[in-house]
Amino acid sequence: MTRPLRATAADDPAAVFVALRDALAGGDAILPGTPRTRMPDTVDQRVAVVIETSGSTGVPKRVALSADALLAGAAASESSLGGPGQWMLALPTRYIAGINVLVRSLASGFAPVYFGSGHFDAAEFAAASRALEAELRFTSLVPAQLARLVDAADDLDLLAVVRRFDRILVGGQATPPALLARAIELGLNVTRTYGSSETSGGCVYDGIPIGAVEARIVDGQVELAGPVLAEGYLGDPAATDAAFVSRAGARWYRTGDTGEIVDGVLRVTGRLDSVIISGGEKVSLDAIERVVHAMPGLADAVAVRSPSAEWGEVPVIFTSATATLAEVKAAVIAALGRASAPVALVRVERVPQLPNGKPDRRSLTAFAASRGGRPGPGR
Repeated sequence: MTRPLRATAADDPAAVFVALRDALAGGDAILPGTPRTRMPDTVDQRVAVVIETSGSTGVPKRVALSADALLAGAAASESSLGGPGQWMLALPTRYIAGINVLVRSLASGFAPVYFGSGHFDAAEFAAASRALEAELRFTSLVPAQLARLVDAADDLDLLAVVRRFDRILVGGQATPPALLARAIELGLNVTRTYGSSETSGGCVYDGIPIGAVEARIVDGQVELAGPVLAEGYLGDPAATDAAFVSRAGARWYRTGDTGEIVDGVLRVTGRLDSVIISGGEKVSLDAIERVVHAMPGLADAVAVRSPSAEWGEVPVIFTSATATLAEVKAAVIAALGRASAPVALVRVERVPQLPNGKPDRRSLTAFAASRGGRPGPGR
């Protein structure tokens, strides 16, 4: 059996909320936002929500989520947070974290408060949060948003309002330790979350799986299991089979992240592939290189990751060519979007290579990390 799939305007969260309520109740399935490629007219009856992600290569992947998976995630979150409460939506609904705020609101019975500003302004966020009336108050942010609240904490009235949140979930990318420590020092009730669209969003809180979620490490890779897992990827059975595996009667999602579990606490240490998370968005270093290599004289360019206190990670380009950062950024933005724009172009006499002739990415990544993402001579 199938049901219709329709796109909803992600910039109208109230409309998405209504469409989501109907989808979870068995109505038309929804894909929040404008599809990047043609979407199917129908989906399997079990699918309630489809989240479009960039995937590891920049090619859109469509994660198919059932109502059962989304509601299981909401129930696990509610239990971990101490009960039902009212949520403030500060993230786009085309992302799973934004949809999760709406799912949790439906599960709790409290209408969400919408923060509609396209640019995250700390003062506007605090002012909007005054509309929260329930005993328990929650919100979900990415680290860059939390950083703006922390930076504005000199305003004691603003700080007092933000402290009213019983929990501020922070995810989408790694939260810098210094930012987390400062937020806690200010009295903000912050919890780091880990998960993805394939797990109905954050399902590990401060390293501890919530609800019936399980985590384990297989060959250095983090795998997650539980009722929150997606059905798979629409129209891509090969990607589904590669990401979701069954072992000993349980279905596991292979996250692509490296990590370790010590005393029951999961610590994510990096990525197995070349995808970075910058400002909550997936950015493919391979895709950046393909764009840059197409530019005259830049065939030797290498894109690596560099840590960023604000965005988590950012791309940095190394090359022996004389192109300017402005030229490279313009080409990358035109092809892949602003999140993929490199923050620095570092000119070297010769791009270091391994004995097999491939670029020495490890040494370049270490050098970029030592610079902290600071602009190179090509700025």
